[in-house]
Amino acid sequence: MTSATEVLPQPAREDIRLEKILSALSDPLRLAMVQKLLLESPDVPRSCGWFGIDRPKSTLTHHFKLLREAGVTTQRQYGLERRSEVRVADLQARFPGLLDLVRNWEPAP
Repeated sequence: MTSATEVLPQPAREDIRLEKILSALSDPLRLAMVQKLLLESPDVPRSCGWFGIDRPKSTLTHHFKLLREAGVTTQRQYGLERRSEVRVADLQARFPGLLDLVRNWEPAP
């Protein structure tokens, strides 16, 4: 059984690679998910239901896993629920300005 704050596997700050981040953010849905976290919930981890995305749970799980494994987000396990937040301090330290680009991104019409 998992504890209320178990952090799921993710790369250490020094192991976060730009090419992995760019690959994870190349999908507009994942980019929108990260932007939503940055703009609407910068300090509060959110469950996948908070995003209001009409996709199968397995699809969302896949997207969250890619973001976490790239080092963009961190996920904590709370019972059966996983909550995500952007690794702001780590990403700002490794790639200054990157999160500003994500915050200011505008989806294509």
